[in-house]
Amino acid sequence: MKKFFSYIAYLIVAGLWYLLSLLPFCVLYVFSDLLYLLAGRLVHYRHRVIWKNLRESFPEKSERELRQMEHAFYRQFCDYLMETIKMMTISKKELKRRMHISAPESFWQCLDNNQSIAVYLGHLFNWEYMTSLPLWVADDVQCCEIYHPLENAYFDSLFLRARERQHALCIPMMESLRRIIGFGKTHRAIVVGYIADQVPFWNNIHHWVDFLHHDTPVLTGAERIAKHTNEACFYAYMRRTRRGYYTCEMKLITLEPKKSKDFEITDAYFRLLEENIREQPSLYLWSHNRWKRTREEFNIRYNAATGKVDLRDLDVIKREKGIN
Repeated sequence: MKKFFSYIAYLIVAGLWYLLSLLPFCVLYVFSDLLYLLAGRLVHYRHRVIWKNLRESFPEKSERELRQMEHAFYRQFCDYLMETIKMMTISKKELKRRMHISAPESFWQCLDNNQSIAVYLGHLFNWEYMTSLPLWVADDVQCCEIYHPLENAYFDSLFLRARERQHALCIPMMESLRRIIGFGKTHRAIVVGYIADQVPFWNNIHHWVDFLHHDTPVLTGAERIAKHTNEACFYAYMRRTRRGYYTCEMKLITLEPKKSKDFEITDAYFRLLEENIREQPSLYLWSHNRWKRTREEFNIRYNAATGKVDLRDLDVIKREKGIN
């Protein structure tokens, strides 16, 4: 019965999404403005998380400046939702006009030399438009995106339909290395997008960086894959030029990942990401509780004898270790 109702909900959402996506941008942005009044002015969607993230990331800013940044984020977030809806039916020509991608000569030389590329992304709006990358590369280059599948299979397929319309293949994170190695066996260059600023699980924390004045645990899987498969590494530097229009500049991190020291690529990525955020703060997804895992709690959970992280209730672990 639960599966039946889930399917009915999927049909309703899919139908509404498709019908709304047929509307022109000018109408969708009216909906965005109304949603901003609701989420940003009346409901204050996830205000505590957003305010905490902004205040701690920009301690040099005044309260007035932080308020301006918060409301700029709300506006951009609402635009992002409408732009994502539009992806279900947007034409190739229109998408390419709204998302301009530029890259240095080294980017194209890698593809000409049949070397695959890792493109590091952050949660900067509108990262969904990066699925337009196949429109900018040769037809024989496969573009991929590593993603977390949704628990609901119906809704997961719905998002995949929107994201893969331009033939950018979405690969579940758990299958990423196997699938990428599989492409390598065909001697075919691929471009893989890694959104690597997500919060790692406790047992997947291997490295910390100073990111926006936070001691931040970070994912390092993208670096390990890039080194294993010798993917040249670039950062996708996002900018919003005007409402609904974006540019992405591919900035080189390294052409020889195997020669990089451990975590050197990851550190370079987070330096570029912070620079990108500071240039246009409203583009970043401040509503995500990105700093919920602290080094203090990690040290409490970490068992030096086993080299593993204890995932039990924190109070239980503290009592066992005699920590007040």
